[in-house]
Amino acid sequence: MATFYPYNPWLVLLSHVFFIGLTFYALQSVRYEQFIRKNKVFQAQLLFVLISMAIGYTLSSFFLDLSIWSNTLLSTISYID
Repeated sequence: MATFYPYNPWLVLLSHVFFIGLTFYALQSVRYEQFIRKNKVFQAQLLFVLISMAIGYTLSSFFLDLSIWSNTLLSTISYID
């Protein structure tokens, strides 16, 4: 499901990349070595990157939506006054 953001597409892309990178950095503190099977390092690294992308995209979408909702709420309040 595609979400329409009334922002510049470069801003949305930058937001997604920023939060994916931030999530990747944060997940590096997790000791996942104990969950890896022997000789399955590539699959574990791939899973690590995919989890980072999923969480980062979700965080980015949340903050972009929060920005839209707050602007809509503020404009609605100012319209009522």
